[in-house]
Amino acid sequence: MVVKDLLLEGVNELRLKKDINAQLEVRLILSYLLKVDKSYLYGHSDEEISLEISEKFRDIIALRKKGTPMAYILNEKEFMGMNLFVEEGVLIPRGDTEIIVEYIIEYINNIFGENPFSLLDIGIGSGAISLAIAKNFPNGNIIGIDFFEKPLKIAEKNRVSLELENVKFIKSNLFSSLNNNNFSNYFDIIVSNPPYIPEADIEELDADVRGFEPKEALSGGEDGLDFYRAISKDAKLYLKENGLLVYEIGYNQASSVESILSHYGYKCINAKNDLEDRNRLISAMK
Repeated sequence: MVVKDLLLEGVNELRLKKDINAQLEVRLILSYLLKVDKSYLYGHSDEEISLEISEKFRDIIALRKKGTPMAYILNEKEFMGMNLFVEEGVLIPRGDTEIIVEYIIEYINNIFGENPFSLLDIGIGSGAISLAIAKNFPNGNIIGIDFFEKPLKIAEKNRVSLELENVKFIKSNLFSSLNNNNFSNYFDIIVSNPPYIPEADIEELDADVRGFEPKEALSGGEDGLDFYRAISKDAKLYLKENGLLVYEIGYNQASSVESILSHYGYKCINAKNDLEDRNRLISAMK
């Protein structure tokens, strides 16, 4: 079978699936299997495809048809110019989270420049936030923490792949592993993209999210705010004076998280929307 016929077969399998761009995804899948850029396929539409590749292609199409996210199928997701390894058990990095990284990059440039600083990332997933900051700032001392083994394993795999020496990952239930390690008033910045979906809303998520991504990385408790309360309560113990706390938040959570931060005595509380004018991040200072 040649390239154009295999692609057409894939499109016919996926075209009725909601939220799937069949034309794009079949090209991504075949270029991944052939280890070529997808633009290569346009100029080689009559190239013969081996039986082995054809069978792998059909296997992947079947997985996609069942709803398996592309990032888990290809074991890769681009984030801030980095190709991160991902697999089931870690949250897939979102473009929305790049807004948080861009905000922190601007803050670091304005406040620290090339001077050293320390940053704590709570709930690392694939390591996206920690690694993006570490890559942009060799002068940074970055620590990422997570309670679960899979994110720690995947984040470390990505750290090694990116050859970053200024970030390390630690197993910790929120701040528990930091308590006896001289981290009091230590961090200039604490950032977290915590689980923030209200428990009752989990079943309303897209099927490929609720069916495949880890629930522990999604559910923020009954009202979605459990982690904002827990982190805000204790973060001041680990932030330096005037240190920055930054959260990613859900589309309607700004006022609730602002109230939590105000309750725990933070100052300079600032909400920022994304390009679609939805709540996306909140920052505050100790």
